[in-house]
Formats: sequence, C-alpha cells, structure tokens
Amino acid sequence: MTTQSPATVLVVEDEAFLLFAIADELREAGFGVLEASNADQAIRILESRQDIGILFTDIDMPGSMDGLRLSAAVRDRWPPVKIIITSGKQQPARDAMPSGGVFLPKPYAPAAVAATIHGLLA
Repeated sequence: MTTQSPATVLVVEDEAFLLFAIADELREAGFGVLEASNADQAIRILESRQDIGILFTDIDMPGSMDGLRLSAAVRDRWPPVKIIITSGKQQPARDAMPSGGVFLPKPYAPAAVAATIHGLLA
C-alpha cells in the first residue's frame, strides 16, 4: 500500500455522483482528497489549506465562476498548484487553459486521472 500521499488533490465537481466517484477513486490510489461542489467552495478551501498540490476541476459549474475562471484564479493566487480541467461538453481553446494546465475529456478513467496527477507531480 502507498504510505504518505504525494499531494492533496482538490476535486471541484457540481455533479454529486461524479464528485463522490472520482474522490473515492483518488483516495484508493493513495491521494489525500478534498471536495468542493463549486468554485466559491474551492477558493475557500484553498485559502484555508497549504497542502493542496492539484486542482481537478470541471468546467461547467453553477456559481460565480466556471472551472476555467477558477483555474485562472488558482494560477494567479497559488502558482505552485498543478491544474487538471475536465469537461464532457467542451474542450477549451489552448489560450483559455492556464499555464501548465492539462485537459482530460469526460468520461475519464479514474486510472487516467491518477496517472495524470502522478505525471504532474513528477
């Protein structure tokens, strides 16, 4: 079994089932996982924690900002945080993606998400 997780992953997904499923899969892969159902919750979590290494966010979310605006805010305020963006509806233009961000289309395989996280942390 894995011991200390390499980083804490903040998963931002407004669909409760998807949030639960990927958070559970990432925990099984050995990651520490925090969950948020919108960008405002995610920002509050980021402001209260220093151990978040990865943001994994859906693009399409209700609230004050979508996943692309959230990822831009994270890139500005928390530059060391690695960013993975997902969507089943759209693929963002390269210039809409934050610097160093990775896009994974839905539906994604949990193993692909874990492998992408490991790659970003390597």
